[in-house]
This record gives sequence, C-alpha cells and structure tokens, in this order.
Amino acid sequence: MRLKKFFQKLSHWELWNFYVLYFPIGFVWIWYCIKSRSVWFFSSSNPTITFGGFEGESKREMYEQLPPDSFPKTIYILHDLPFDQVKKKVFEEHAFSYPFIVKPDVGMKGILFRKIENEDQFQKYHSRIPVEYIVQDLVEMPVEVSVFYYRHPAEMKGTISGFIKKELLEVYGDGKSSLWELILKHPRARFRLEEMKHRHEHRLDRILPEGQHFYLSYAGNHNRGARFINLHDEIDEKLLQVFDGLSHYTDKFYYGRYDIKCQSIEDLKAGKNYSILEFNGSGAEPNHIYDANLSIWKAYKEILRHWKALYEISKYNHRNGTPYWPYSKGRNFLRQARRHFKMLEKFD
Repeated sequence: MRLKKFFQKLSHWELWNFYVLYFPIGFVWIWYCIKSRSVWFFSSSNPTITFGGFEGESKREMYEQLPPDSFPKTIYILHDLPFDQVKKKVFEEHAFSYPFIVKPDVGMKGILFRKIENEDQFQKYHSRIPVEYIVQDLVEMPVEVSVFYYRHPAEMKGTISGFIKKELLEVYGDGKSSLWELILKHPRARFRLEEMKHRHEHRLDRILPEGQHFYLSYAGNHNRGARFINLHDEIDEKLLQVFDGLSHYTDKFYYGRYDIKCQSIEDLKAGKNYSILEFNGSGAEPNHIYDANLSIWKAYKEILRHWKALYEISKYNHRNGTPYWPYSKGRNFLRQARRHFKMLEKFD
C-alpha cells in the first residue's frame, strides 16, 4: 500500500515536496541573487508590504492598501483578550453573526483557517489560538478564483499571467458509504489521510445521505487539497483593467496573487460583486501551474517567467529608492516567521 502510494505521488509532480519540485531550477534564483548582490532582492518588489510579501507579512497591512469595498468586513482580535470582551467587540460593536471566518493575521497555507458556526466553536478557537487573529465575514459568493498579476513600475498596464477557478476539497454522499470511505475514494483527499482524521475524527463513521455535499476543507489552497481549473482563455482587456486599477490604487502592488470570491466571472470582469480574500506578494506561487493538464516542463517555464518579472520589478524599485533588506535583517525576520508558523502548525 505504501509502495503504491509512493509511485502515485511520483507520477503526480504537483504532489511533490516543495524543495524537490524547485531544486532543478534553484540555480536561476541564485543567479538573480548574485546579479542583485542581495539574497533578499525580492524585498523591494512591493514596497509597502513587509519583506515584499515573501513570507511573514500581516494581512492587516494588505487590507489597508486595498479599496475599502473590495474585501470582506474584517476586524482583528488579540488572542489574550477575555472572551466576554471578544464577543462584545464582534457582535455588538461590529455586528457580526454566525457563521464567519477566523484565521491568524500572520498565517499561510490555510493554517488555523476555520469557519465558525456557533459560540462553542468560537470560544474553543479563541482559547487555543496563540496569536492575534482575524474575524471576517463569510463570503458566500459561488465562484472562487485566483488571479496572478504583475506590473513593471515604469508601465501603466500590467500582465495577468494566471487565472484559475478553485474547487474546494469536498465529497458527496451516496447513502451507503461513511465519510471515511468517501475520503478513501476521493482522488485528492486520499493523499491527506492524517489531516482528514485530525479534522473529522468525530464524524468519520457518519453516513452521508445520497447527494449531500460536505466540505472536507474550506481553505482554497493547493496544499489543502483544492482543485485548480485553468481559466486562461478568460483573460481579456476587461479583466486586466480591474487589476490595473487595484495595482494603481496605492501604486505599490506590483507583483502577486489575488485570491477572490465573486458572483460570476462576468461580474468580476465588470468590477462588481467580488471580494478579495487575500493578496499574496513576492512569495506567491503562480498556482495555475498546478492545473492537472500541465506538464512539469511547462510548469518550470511558468515559474521562471515569474521569477524574471519579480527580478525586474525589484531591480527597478531598488534603483528608485526602495532598498533591498540587509542580509541580517532578512535572516532574522525569516527565522522569526518560521518559528511563528511552526507554532501555529502545532495548534492547527
């Protein structure tokens, strides 16, 4: 069974470990560091986001630079605030109602992302999380997409290099199989059995009625099992105008990926009925490479294209007043960020 699982992963490069996947092209990244004379050349890419948005940036600083009506209602909760005061802030002062979303202000890969449906869940989450977190409106628009956008600072128009639709990790009941049996048969969930046991341990024996829909994860991340569908043919001038507008709003978002929910692709192109869940900066993967029909060689070509754009944007900003981070500053920041994420993983 383990051998079969090993060969299945071997034949699906999108399931490979991050370092294994990127090792064959790592020399290109090193070359950009050498040319820039900076290990952290990317730190100047998005000047108003910590470390260029590579890792460890807060969501607060991202939301503060977006148009006020372009993202869900969001408030920030100190983890050590008494729960009675938390409830007052959430429900009385800001008029939230169940269900809503919670996630760490500084987080990644869907770690500690939860949908909260009642007070018991909320109290348990608040009592466990060790850091400041976000309470955010649940956006129930039916379409979730990612848009990868970059713009050279000297140019007015940018490029949408990737556009994908996300399908969350989900199963449908057949009236016979338990949730665990449905997980074992799912083409992606079966590679995440430990996570599925941890998340759904108390209901694995439940028989789902025929046709009943059940989300195994609400996080639209590749590492959380979401499926990506390439919408490259939908990229057009209307879509580009929307994201050029967002880039020019503060004139500081030059490179990264927008994760968005919208009513429809047509509405998004019209600049209406959409909500930006997150903006990921220089550390964002062009996640359209994980489309199931893409070969690893085409995936590498896409990655290298994005690295080149990142290098050119960072170099221009550096020459025009945004310094690269000193080596020691970047090293210490990364160490602190990775300690932070390891801590969060223990609570996830």
